[in-house]
Amino acid sequence: MDIPTLLQKEEGKTLEFKRDLSSPDKVLQTLIAFANTAGGLLLFGIENRTKKVLGITDPLREEERLANLIADRIEPRLVPSVEIIAWRSIQIIAIEIYPGASRPYYLKNLGPVNGVFVRTGSTNRKADQPLIQEMRRMARNETYDESPLPHLNSEAIDFRVASELLPRRPRLNRAALQTLRALAQVERKLVPTVGGLLLLGKEPEREREFPDAWIQCGRFDGPDKSVIVDRLECHGVLPRTLEAAFEFVRKHALHPARIEGLKREDLTSIPLRAVRELLVNAVVHADYAQQGAPIRVSLFTDRIEIENPGVLLAGLSIEDIKQGVSKIRNRVIGRVFKELGYIEQWGSGIQRAMRECHKAGLPEPVFQELAFRFRATIPTEAGKPARQDSMTEKIRTALLIPANAGGLSTQELATKTGISARSMRERLAKLLDLGMIAVVGKNPRDPLRKYHWKTI
Repeated sequence: MDIPTLLQKEEGKTLEFKRDLSSPDKVLQTLIAFANTAGGLLLFGIENRTKKVLGITDPLREEERLANLIADRIEPRLVPSVEIIAWRSIQIIAIEIYPGASRPYYLKNLGPVNGVFVRTGSTNRKADQPLIQEMRRMARNETYDESPLPHLNSEAIDFRVASELLPRRPRLNRAALQTLRALAQVERKLVPTVGGLLLLGKEPEREREFPDAWIQCGRFDGPDKSVIVDRLECHGVLPRTLEAAFEFVRKHALHPARIEGLKREDLTSIPLRAVRELLVNAVVHADYAQQGAPIRVSLFTDRIEIENPGVLLAGLSIEDIKQGVSKIRNRVIGRVFKELGYIEQWGSGIQRAMRECHKAGLPEPVFQELAFRFRATIPTEAGKPARQDSMTEKIRTALLIPANAGGLSTQELATKTGISARSMRERLAKLLDLGMIAVVGKNPRDPLRKYHWKTI
């Protein structure tokens, strides 16, 4: 295990530092949250804020205590990988948790309703009932939008809308909708599924069953929501709400046209293809079991935010989705969207959005889990970061040279960049405050203290 590399990272969905085992409840909540989401690594003997490596005085005793706590207080049985690691003259404990196959895990004393925790960002949150139900469905290999609605009948599906949206299916009858899982057989009755009603349902039934399945759009004058200049509520079946939201973004993204010869080219301030990919992703992966939480599209002067209810599915991290790893939350909606041409290939939408931003000369989108919601932020031209000053650029270049992957000390940086040691210390302090660099070492007087440029 590469401890110096881990110390360069910040705490997040799959990483946490703990000084000791003095707060066992919080430790167990973290382990449960890791097991219920994407797994993770917990390192004991390191201060979580300063990342100062303090070590564990009696690691064998602490290892045994931890194993007993896990066995006695977590249900179902959780078997982590525990390792004692020597680092310089001290020892730390590393506990690695893998995404559990028996989700949801919970604290026995709180029970299976109040004792379930999940990881969002660098925090543990108590799971609500819809999220607990989703974990149980995943264990049964089911999705929410495949669930039948037995109190309705097939007349809740609007066959005229279905024919308009799916013209490539000339005989769009009840059997075809069963194939798409928009309808399901319950005893002797055909009923709509959740996905069928959201995609093709008639308005009264759809609005009554899912009043929050719509897209809220807003255009703001500035970098926050204090002044709104335009708004739109997109209601209807999901394909039409998606198109309405995209047209709202397109309207506000267009700049005056450029004429070259006989060709007119509309100019935009944001990469519209990236917006479309992330809008589709938000609709397909939204958690429609959550109440009071529509999909939101917010346009600011320096960015656009697309936010949907529902965190990443268990077993996935933000780095996973950026690499093209995908799990479908709503199989019915995903299947129909693929037939409509909104989805080209499973797991490719995030990567295409990243490429489109890169082609436009913009930073890649930022992805975040906030409470029980997922947000994608696309920068605009106004939000592009200014070019770094020459001193910062010299430091960045020196730290990113492959030969310096182990980091550089203050004096080594001063020598390699030609910057005085005093100026270097002042600049490094500013870069640390800005979160642009990381430092690995026991304390400021550690002769082996090294600086690293953050690349993620």
